[in-house]
Order: sequence, then C-alpha cells, then structure tokens
Amino acid sequence: MTVTRRAAFGLAASTLILPRFAIAQSNDRPSITIAVQKISNSNTLEVLREQSNVGERIFFSSIWEGLIGRDWLGGLKAVPELATEWKRLSDSVIELKLREGVKFHNGDEMTAEDVVFSFGSSRMFGDTQPVAQGRTIQVRGDGIPTRAGRDLPAEVPAVARRSWPALERVEAVGKYTVRFHNATPDVTLEGRLSRFGSQIISRRAYAEAETWFDWARKPVTTGPYKIGEFRPDRSLILVAHDEYWGGRPPLKQVRFVEVPEVSARINMLRSGEADFACDLPPDQIPGIESDRKYEVQGGTILNHRLTVFDKNHPQLADARVRRAMTHSIDRDSIVESLWSGRTEVPKGLQWPYYDDMFVADWSVPEFDQAEARRLLKEAGYKGDPIPYRLLNNYYTNQTPTAQVLVEMWKQVGLNVQIEMKENWSQILERSPGRAVRDWSNSAPFNDPVSSLVSQHGPNGQQQQVGEWTNEEMNRLSVELETSTNHPRRKVAFRRMLEICEREDPAYTVLHQNATFTAKRRDIAWKSAPAFAMDFRRGNWGA
Repeated sequence: MTVTRRAAFGLAASTLILPRFAIAQSNDRPSITIAVQKISNSNTLEVLREQSNVGERIFFSSIWEGLIGRDWLGGLKAVPELATEWKRLSDSVIELKLREGVKFHNGDEMTAEDVVFSFGSSRMFGDTQPVAQGRTIQVRGDGIPTRAGRDLPAEVPAVARRSWPALERVEAVGKYTVRFHNATPDVTLEGRLSRFGSQIISRRAYAEAETWFDWARKPVTTGPYKIGEFRPDRSLILVAHDEYWGGRPPLKQVRFVEVPEVSARINMLRSGEADFACDLPPDQIPGIESDRKYEVQGGTILNHRLTVFDKNHPQLADARVRRAMTHSIDRDSIVESLWSGRTEVPKGLQWPYYDDMFVADWSVPEFDQAEARRLLKEAGYKGDPIPYRLLNNYYTNQTPTAQVLVEMWKQVGLNVQIEMKENWSQILERSPGRAVRDWSNSAPFNDPVSSLVSQHGPNGQQQQVGEWTNEEMNRLSVELETSTNHPRRKVAFRRMLEICEREDPAYTVLHQNATFTAKRRDIAWKSAPAFAMDFRRGNWGA
C-alpha cells in the first residue's frame, strides 16, 4: 500500500465529489451475520468514547461519517465525504463546502449547524477546554445546553483534546459552508478532519436524548446503516439507511455477534450461523482454506502492536530497566512463530505513508541480550517482580505473545509476572501494580502527529492516564503540531522517536498489526487494509 502525503492531505476540489450510486429498485436484499471477538470496549457506540480497534470495525463505513473520509479500498487516501471540497484560508483556517441533501438517520437534513454543534463544547469538550502553547482555548460555536451534555463522561473531552488540541471555533458561514479556526498554525487540519473522532452527528437528536448513555447507545448519524438493536457484550444489529446520500445500501441488515473464542467463531462460519468470522490468528488460515467454500482475507494494517511502560512503578522508574526490556525482545521470532511471517517488524512507531516525514533510517531497539543484562546490572535491578497486565486475546495472539515476552525477559534476568484482567478499566487503573501493559497505535492520517503525539504527547492517552511524561517530548509535540517549517518538523519527529523508544522508553513496538477475516468464497466482498469493514454498495456484489 502506497499513499503519498500529497494524495492523503491534498486540498480537494469539486472534481473529487464522490459519485452517487444508482438506487436499487428491489427490496430483496440479503442480511448477514459477522462473528467478532468484541463489539465495543465501552459498551457504547459513540465515536468519542469508543476509541478502539473493535470500534473502528463497526463504525466505518457503516455508522459514522466525517467531512473528509478515507478510501478504504483505495489506499486509505483522503476523499470527500460529507464535505465535497475544502480549501485553506490560512495556516490556521480551513473552509469546507458541505454535501447538500445528506439525511441523518432521523430524516433531518445535515447543515452547517450540525457541523458546528458536532465540534462544540456541549458535545466534545464539556466544561474542559483544549490547551495550546500553555493557554486555555475557549471553544465557541454551539451555545446549546443539552441533557446529554450534562452527563458527558470524562473520557469524551479527553479524546476531544487529543484530537483537537487547539481548536478555537467552528463557524457556519452559510447553510452548507463551515470554517474551522485553529488557535495555532496546523499543517494537519485536513488529517484531523478525517480522523477517528471528527464525525458529524445530528444536533437535534443529541439535544433530545434523555442522557448521554441513551445517545451513545443509539447515535443518530449519516452512515449507510443505522442502529437497530444494541445489546452490550452480546450483539449489534444495523439496518439499512435507505435515504443514504450514497445510494441505498446493498444489505438489509448487518448483525455483529460477540464470540470471544476463535474456535467458536470459525465453527459459526462453517455451520452457516455466520457469514464472516473476524480476528483470526494466522495459524488458523490453512485449515479454513482447506475447504474451498471459504477464503481468508486481510493482512497488515496501519496499526502497530506495542508494549507500554508505566515509569512510576518502582522497578521501571530507572529508564535503563525499560531500555533493557526493549533489547530483550526477539521481534523477528515473534513474527515468524506466531504470525507465520504474515506481518513485519516496522521502523518504530511510524509508517511509510508518512511520505517525506518518514524517518527511513530508524529502527526498533535491536535484540541484544548482553546489552540488556549490562543495563540491568548498571541500574541495580535485583529481580523484583514487574507486573504485566493482560487481557485474554483482545488482540490477535495477545496471550501467546505475552507468554513469549515473559520468557524473553526472564532470559536476561527480568522477573515479569502476568496479571490477567477482565477489561480495559482494570488494565488502566492507577495503582501500585500498574507497570507493563499491551496496546496498539494507529495512524489515522499520514503525519506523526496522528500517532506519536496523539497517543504519547501531552494530550495523549498515556500521559492522560499518568503512565509516562517527558518534558522535552512535550515541548517537541507542540512544535510538531504548530510548526509550518517542514525540515524542522522532521528533525523534531526524529528526536521524539529517540526519546520515546530509546532514551526514556514510553513504549516499545513489537510488530505491525495485521487482521484476518474468513468468509464464504461466493460472497463478493473485499477487506480493507484496516480494521474497518466496508459494506457500502461499491463493495458488495458483482
């Protein structure tokens, strides 16, 4: 997959408007069932709360849409979605023309007022505000008190600040025109508009919701499918939104069923209970494809698997211990043994689609057990336990990977002990026992701001939960977000990699993630290089 920086970030023109699909006349549409490992970690369907790999699968391109979208089957490049075109007015202001005639799931037409509200304080920031270069930004634009807004969970403004650290206001300059005003220059505004969390909601539906959770379990958006029934921890039924601006969806109903065990998902596919089985480890692929009725699609995606450190734990306060952990890992062996060579070890927390911001001569810490032992001896590590919090195969191959890592660490003298947890709240809980955990990072758009800054910078989740911070990293994060000097931005990014991966490790990259989905071979559907599953008309049928 190759996506140039210009293609993914370039300013759109009206010639890029997506074509409307022909409206099908027959109502004889199929319904499908998809067996998944997990539907939603938060048991909500609100994109600002459910920031997860599993959420991406059900949200895009089924429920949620933004002003700028992604071509899921075309290299993930930026494309017009709810906006037909956009242009820069300055380094900090962007203007977008909205698609006319777009209908929400409640039948209302989308206008600039809905866009303004979607990015306003009532829905995004609550009583907190983003901070840019040391000063608080007062977000303006909605001014509408809502019942749902009063119940806003703390995680929502945390995600909003991560996504939009310096958003000043969104302005309606006509029924179908909006302007985004940033408090600082930002070369990534187009990317931020396409990222996970910048989608558009119905202003009226949000205001009418009795509570935030009522809203979050049945959000009213513009996608090709709308919520039929959501049973947390069990199932989600999406039904066709026949007034969809892109043409009537090809499926009558899409049903996601939560099935934690891999073998059970595969059995559902073989028995005909499911049409798709997701989240498959590579060692299951040959067995599934030995029956010519089935095929497995998928491969590497824009997501890296990480091991994350809490430097507040007594055994990890010394960076040399964390550095030793990074040098103890034979990543190539993990890729070959657990992934059958179907993924790869990347060049740190970055992707080639960063184009000219990609640091091509970078690498993850080398596998060097002698260096790991030297660092541990120098740090005076005495073999005290280091807790490793773990979910049971939330990530594909998560548990066997953790077991391998523990043995690799043991070989150099590290006493890492697995602690199984039931959910992400237990994983992230602040306590003396929080030291090491699993995570993954995606690149929602083609700039290091989208991953390294978004997840590990001053507004990133790792610092928001109190695991790690670094003063120089935070200063460089602001520079990366606000500078328009490209050479200087690249120098800053390289230095940030040095800090986060080598000097004061916040995490260590294990491998590029990959996702594999099995289906009946007679179903004409293609997987995207992402967790998202696209069931629009262009990706179903002949």
